[in-house]
Amino acid sequence: MALEELKQDLMEADADVRSYLETSEEYLQLKVFKILMHSVTNLSQIALVGTLIVVALVMLSLGASLAINEQMDSFYIGFVIVGLVYVLIAVLCYFFREKLDKPLLRKFSKHYFD
Repeated sequence: MALEELKQDLMEADADVRSYLETSEEYLQLKVFKILMHSVTNLSQIALVGTLIVVALVMLSLGASLAINEQMDSFYIGFVIVGLVYVLIAVLCYFFREKLDKPLLRKFSKHYFD
């Protein structure tokens, strides 16, 4: 009789362990899906907004270059000046890249570990 109760308890424990593992696997799949979908939607939004910003920046750069060219009575000086401004911005971004990394790491780690 005690042996049958032990056997029954072991069978129930086995069923509980299997149920727990299945539930944990489903939860993990949902968590991974949530993280992936959040990443995909953020990436698509960034790509869309980034593309529009780049197009706007190109148009503004061309306009500024042509305006400077007209003021300087030269065809090349406006393009050189606008190009140098972009080089200066790139150099500043390079030197301050570590300060840009920290907020990005915080934001993405919050989404990943949330």
